[in-house]
Amino acid sequence: MLATLFRRKDLDRVIREAGDPNRADGHAIDSGGLKRHLGAYHLVALGVGAIIGAGIFSLTGTAAAEYAGPGIVYSFVLAGTLCAFAGFCYAELASMIPVAGSAYAYSYTTMGEIIAWIIGWDLILEYTFGAVTVSIAWSGYLYSLLHNSLGIDLPVELLRLTKGPFETVELPNGATAPGIVNLPAVLIGLVLAAVLYRGIRESAWVNNLIVVVKVSIVLAFIALGIGVIQMDNLIADPTVTGPAALVPPARLVEGVSHYGWGLGGVLTGAGVVFFAYIGFDAVSTTAQETKNPAKDLPIGILGSLVVCTILYVLVAVVLSGVVPYRELGVSDPIAVGIDRIVELRQWPATARSAFTFSVKLGALAGLTSVILVLLMAQARVFYAMSRDGLLPWFKDTHPKFHTPHRATIVTGVFVATCASVMPISLVGELVSIGTLLAFVLVCLGVPILRYTNPDTPRPFRVKAPWVVGGLGAATCLLLMIGLPWDTWLRMIIWLIIGFVIYFGYGRTHSALAREAAQKKTDGG
Repeated sequence: MLATLFRRKDLDRVIREAGDPNRADGHAIDSGGLKRHLGAYHLVALGVGAIIGAGIFSLTGTAAAEYAGPGIVYSFVLAGTLCAFAGFCYAELASMIPVAGSAYAYSYTTMGEIIAWIIGWDLILEYTFGAVTVSIAWSGYLYSLLHNSLGIDLPVELLRLTKGPFETVELPNGATAPGIVNLPAVLIGLVLAAVLYRGIRESAWVNNLIVVVKVSIVLAFIALGIGVIQMDNLIADPTVTGPAALVPPARLVEGVSHYGWGLGGVLTGAGVVFFAYIGFDAVSTTAQETKNPAKDLPIGILGSLVVCTILYVLVAVVLSGVVPYRELGVSDPIAVGIDRIVELRQWPATARSAFTFSVKLGALAGLTSVILVLLMAQARVFYAMSRDGLLPWFKDTHPKFHTPHRATIVTGVFVATCASVMPISLVGELVSIGTLLAFVLVCLGVPILRYTNPDTPRPFRVKAPWVVGGLGAATCLLLMIGLPWDTWLRMIIWLIIGFVIYFGYGRTHSALAREAAQKKTDGG
């Protein structure tokens, strides 16, 4: 039995099943397969769409106020570097194994079926509950936009439809009441699922439009704030001794908080903002819909990481430069930064309102694209696992739109249902630990495949794979260890549910199990 748990898919077979990207009609070889529409630009936009969301609009302030101070810039650089280890590994595997299953498919060829199932089940945790988390946050931003920016006061009955039953809403008279159902979160999940059902080309077009909006807002914030940076805000307290003294005074950011560089300081700040980078791995799930996966997937994965790291660092410089870091420990630090920029530029109150409205609109757009990409990624993981026989129902694509329509419907309905009732605090940390586990296995997969399949063509090759893969896996494990115990407990419960499904259905219905049974029958 142990041998069957670790049976692996043949790498050459996996590559053949992905379809020929050079076919003139753009279809995959397999009947009813996905259709290739995406180029490098679309993939970079998908990556940016998945990464830039609530992280840049909220985590920046928390990490600066509680940990890194003006050294938050270094935290973003460090977190981006850690993500780059995983990003390089994803780029090699995605160009080498251009299939829709992402880390699930890579694990199936390197570590065996049971590990592939664990990572596939884990990706469901990452993408599905990631979409749930962001849908709930989207609802909160929508209410803030309507109430605080546009001055629209919702009646009590509608207010209670903006939160789930486990959360409370503040009524106009100052009292609180339990929510009923988070209707905005339900609607955004269903609407975006409908867009994805229609086709990958249409979905990419919607994402591109949203990315232009939110990146424009971020660039406007940077451009307007960089000219009024107060250098005193970028210097640590004069009483600081120790690690902060190591920072050269000629640097733009001349100090860190009194917590220093290590745990509790810049390093812990990097752990917090690391999760602002989550999402670039979703690009790899579009491999079978990419025109030239060998070339375009590495560009999409690494290009989106580079773009977002640059934007994150610039935002961190401006934000900590215009606002003292101790004042950034709020849920909307960018809004605080806007108020200070308007004050320093001596603009009228109307300009402040217009600028704040624009940034909240950009935040709403950012969250929308994150949900879109996560829903897209999850549907394709379902599709890949079903084609391998580990799950039922999801292996077919729509005859007209060439999308995994059943997987898209189930994902959209599940996300909408969970977002309607679950509190954001419950699902947020699950996404973090699920993502880190996926990164660990991908980082290990690169050196393993270098050993087991050294001659397989690799359009993109990681230099020093044992070093890069080892460092990537180690740093992700370190961040996982730092997560609360209750987060680990929830993941363990999730994995137990997954094992019940695997041993009850997947192990006997997998394509490899059926082939083994057929060979045994033929041999008898």
